[in-house]
Amino acid sequence: MINWMRLRYLYLAFSLLIIIPGVVSLARYGLKLSIDFTGGSVLTLSDSTIIRQKDISQQQADEMVGKLKEKNKDLKLVSFETLGPALGQETIKKTIYAVLLASLLILIHITRAFKQLKFGVCALLAMLHDSLVLLGIFSLLGHFAGIEVDLLFVTATLTVLSFSVHDTIVVYDRIRELQKRHSNESIRQLANQAVSETMIRSLNNSLTIIFMLLALFLLGGVSTRFFALALLIGTISGSYSSPFTAVPLLVIWDDLRHRRQ
Repeated sequence: MINWMRLRYLYLAFSLLIIIPGVVSLARYGLKLSIDFTGGSVLTLSDSTIIRQKDISQQQADEMVGKLKEKNKDLKLVSFETLGPALGQETIKKTIYAVLLASLLILIHITRAFKQLKFGVCALLAMLHDSLVLLGIFSLLGHFAGIEVDLLFVTATLTVLSFSVHDTIVVYDRIRELQKRHSNESIRQLANQAVSETMIRSLNNSLTIIFMLLALFLLGGVSTRFFALALLIGTISGSYSSPFTAVPLLVIWDDLRHRRQ
């Protein structure tokens, strides 16, 4: 059996190496927000094309369509809508509240299911790891590549968090089963066995999702490309954090408890 937890501090150091640049970027530059959050104008054309611009007038919209008509004479402006920033701010607030409420419920549920607080806390820390990786990378992409985050990014973030917890619970559940059969063994030994037994299953599951998202990112439309990228980053991060962040944190928690006794 592989002694995975022998390198538990190295796994966490690698996580910090990935997270810190993104956190610095978030603190310095933030996220590049789309008009879903900042407000702006949405133009819908007769060929189903949707154009998003920040703060343009009806006259500017007509001029823009006029230039496009030079290439397509049948093109018409179907609708012109203006989105206020108040709606975007409300969306941000509701998203934050939803994440906080979901985190609290996840903490309560995992703590009750596994009958120990450390399982719930470590699962939440792994979820925080995945969210910081995703937000940090998109902050860097926004600053250096001009990539904006929209409502689809919010959807992708919430999906990533649910995937992260699901993958972590698979490993934790295996540890719980092993505890019932080998009650005299330490958490470190049980964690090594649990990771070894669930690794192939988790990799197969993650690779299936990664291949699908990679195809969607490369071959999909412009409107879903960065949605697929967010899910792809989150899936890769979640596949790593479950065995190499959530489980090492659990072992370290147990080590610290024994040192105090």
